[in-house]
Amino acid sequence: MKKEIDSKLFTIVCDALIKSDAKSAIKFIDEKTIVRATWHNKPSGRNNRETMVVSFGAPNYIDREFIAKCKKAKEPFPVKKIQFRFWPKKKS
Repeated sequence: MKKEIDSKLFTIVCDALIKSDAKSAIKFIDEKTIVRATWHNKPSGRNNRETMVVSFGAPNYIDREFIAKCKKAKEPFPVKKIQFRFWPKKKS
């Protein structure tokens, strides 16, 4: 049995990613379903080609760790706030 995912969630996650400086934005729907939007390349002013990848389905290892922490803290699902992952810092 497949679970229906509301199409508004895709728009919410994409808009949140566009408005932030993050690499990835993740919305946790339940313990086994997420919606994620990720920049393929870092957006820049000189590059007109920006690619965003939107995926949904089962969470990866890092997301499963976050879900376990949410359960331990008794955070109800769906998690209200969108989680962001940022670009790695360059070594100087």
